[in-house]
Amino acid sequence: MSDKSSSDPSNAKSLFGTENNPSHVMPAKLTLNSKIKFRCHPKVSCFTACCGNINITLTPFDILRLRKRLEIDAADFLHQYTTPVFLEKTDMPGVRIKLTEENRCPFVTPEGCTIYESRPTTCRYYPVGMANFHERPDDEKEKANDQQFFFLIKEPHCKGHEESKEWTIREWRADQGVDLCDKMNTDWMALVMRRKSFGPQATLSEKAQRMFFMASTDLDQFRRFVFESSFLATYHVEQEELDRIREDDVALMQFSFRYLASSLFGTDDLTINAEKVKAKVDEIKQKQSEIEGNADSTYDELKSIRDTMLAEVNKNKK
Repeated sequence: MSDKSSSDPSNAKSLFGTENNPSHVMPAKLTLNSKIKFRCHPKVSCFTACCGNINITLTPFDILRLRKRLEIDAADFLHQYTTPVFLEKTDMPGVRIKLTEENRCPFVTPEGCTIYESRPTTCRYYPVGMANFHERPDDEKEKANDQQFFFLIKEPHCKGHEESKEWTIREWRADQGVDLCDKMNTDWMALVMRRKSFGPQATLSEKAQRMFFMASTDLDQFRRFVFESSFLATYHVEQEELDRIREDDVALMQFSFRYLASSLFGTDDLTINAEKVKAKVDEIKQKQSEIEGNADSTYDELKSIRDTMLAEVNKNKK
């Protein structure tokens, strides 16, 4: 993300955090070793209160885990449980959880979360947010990490902060499985942040938007795109990786991030086949030759017409 003149967490854009009223964000920068007191359990009086009136944007890894947990394909999951949204105020399309008529998460009951082990990244972070003031090019990951920090969200209804359980941010993240989510989400979020850094003056074509949405939300369809289209005639992919992404959804997901970086932003994450490049160059040269030939023909035709007209004019003068 863009550098800010202020380091106030309320001015930072949180990654996978909630868009709560900034007044609920505690004005202190926390590190992995900072300690917090918090515990959520069925006996706390506000249990599941945070599961309503929320905006839970899903990452590709969230979608993969949820549909596996529910044992449905991506298309059915997207239709039943999500609604479309644009990501981080860009023109990149994504999805968020579709709330019930009561404005509650569809996976929550009075007894708690029915998909807890597979819950989205946003849910795992709460009540800790992570912020980063740096747009992260691939060659500046370490610099980005240096500008990364955490902050605590304290909403009035939440009684979990009154519990005596104390742990460090590092321990909290490990307990909630956040580290794995971050590992799986980093490259995808880098795509979103890269797009956001270009500002509103740059736009994605409808074709690019469709490709980003398909690769981010429906791995079944993306796998068909890779193996059943001209994809492998265009890109060079080692056989070992092909065997892996044919069967392994996580590997396919990570491959899709590399493809999107290459196709949307021109990175060298994937290599185009040399034969394909040569064929494309030859095609362009052929079209240029045809255009030049057509131009010459048009010029000759116009010149002939002009000469005829001049001859007629001279003839009439006599």
